[in-house]
Amino acid sequence: MKLSKNSLLKLGASLGMSVTLLAGASFAQAKDKVTLQLKWVTQAQFAGYYVAQEQGFYDEVDLDVEIKPGGPDIAPPQVIAGGGADVIVDWMPSALASREKGVALVNIAQPFKRSGMMLTCRKETGITKPEDFAGRTLGVWFFGNEYPFLSWMSQLGISTEGGDGVTVLKQGFNVDPILQKQADCISTMTYNEYWQVIDAGIPEEELVVFKYEEQGVSTMEDGLYVLEENLKDEAFVDKMARFVQASMKGWAWARDNSDAAADIVLENDATGAQTEKHQRRMMGEINKLTEGSDGKLDPADFDRTVATLLSGGSDPVITKEPEGAWTHAVIDKAQ
Repeated sequence: MKLSKNSLLKLGASLGMSVTLLAGASFAQAKDKVTLQLKWVTQAQFAGYYVAQEQGFYDEVDLDVEIKPGGPDIAPPQVIAGGGADVIVDWMPSALASREKGVALVNIAQPFKRSGMMLTCRKETGITKPEDFAGRTLGVWFFGNEYPFLSWMSQLGISTEGGDGVTVLKQGFNVDPILQKQADCISTMTYNEYWQVIDAGIPEEELVVFKYEEQGVSTMEDGLYVLEENLKDEAFVDKMARFVQASMKGWAWARDNSDAAADIVLENDATGAQTEKHQRRMMGEINKLTEGSDGKLDPADFDRTVATLLSGGSDPVITKEPEGAWTHAVIDKAQ
């Protein structure tokens, strides 16, 4: 039998027990476990979740949250499909492609309002506009990150098979191809790899950047996704609503306390690979992408992403408009 908070307090009083002790023990047991799988390694890109954990925001809503870092060999859709997570952070192109392939992911919240994805080129290559990509070698991330790029090239009418089109270099999660001049341009994020290029010795004035956002091909990044079947369970919806509520509180705190949020990320980096300079700078850039978001996915942003993905010519990222790929049920309950 599950007793309410008031019933527990009355029971404790009648037995002469410490109300504080009884209530504390009860609520510690009542915490619901949530496993979050991140898209990448521990860094300021995920600061809102680490802040919510460290500041006690998850505790306030009776949640025990495990945050699992990602990595180059970790695909969040595969993790959640295998039962390794309750909720994942993923980019919408990857999530929609996974949905079409049978992993029924649903967007329950969208902390990121804008895209941070770019192609960064050496100015000496002579590339000044997207049409100049033809005949060049471009570094592209895969593992689900290639979809926005492929859609963009399709819209430009540029083949990704080499020859008169572009030669795609499967880029590792580093900036070596542009440093070693193996590629004319590489994939970068406004908050991460772009600054790695600069720190490696190539000044901003020697670079040309093409932001997906400015090219009209931006797609939604870093949303929260769960499996559709789990949303049939009201208890799960309630748990996710509390998780989203506390997480968005973490993101708001990170915007108001940028350096402190970056420091929290550093404290949670078990690898010790991150630096204070890079994480504090990253946090500042990440805050620009989450600013203005209350966590509620704008249907217009979803429609724009779908339109971009469908415009893939003979080889689109998705082949039909998704149905049921997002819901406001969780965020409305959270708010």
